[in-house]
Amino acid sequence: MTQQLDLNVDRDRIWAALEALSDPEIPVLTLREMGILREVRPGRHGWDIVITPTYSGCPAMGQIEDDIRSALLAQGIEAKVLVQLAPAWTTDWMNEQAKAKLRDYGIAPPAGPAPSGGVSILRLSSRTPEHDVACPRCSSANTTEISHFGSTACKALFRCLDCMEPFDHFKPH
Repeated sequence: MTQQLDLNVDRDRIWAALEALSDPEIPVLTLREMGILREVRPGRHGWDIVITPTYSGCPAMGQIEDDIRSALLAQGIEAKVLVQLAPAWTTDWMNEQAKAKLRDYGIAPPAGPAPSGGVSILRLSSRTPEHDVACPRCSSANTTEISHFGSTACKALFRCLDCMEPFDHFKPH
């Protein structure tokens, strides 16, 4: 005998259970605000929760999957977590509220839309005049990239040349 899914009530309960889950690396943002939590849908044997990592090798994905399963099991809901790599995650999936929270937390949010078309541009300078990175502490655009990789692969390390403070910048991609 197969169990019939109540597509409206259960989906609402699932979203409510997942709404508060934060990103393990950036706890001020929820998985939904980050754009990692993509979809809740009926699957072959219950509910499928679709997530997309910010990078295919993101070390936080195991924790994210565990957090999702735990939050749903606490509500008596069993679901399968599916990792979907295509389409690739983009900073365009982050909403403006998430970008403001990043700034308030001390991380410069991605500036402008993510690069399109899969084209990679090699720059010999750390300054990118068309997308200046503003310091999240003093708002100065007089900043420079110190390292292309910050505390995680999805961030670059910058320094403000006015207040001299280092900060992470969430790379647009």
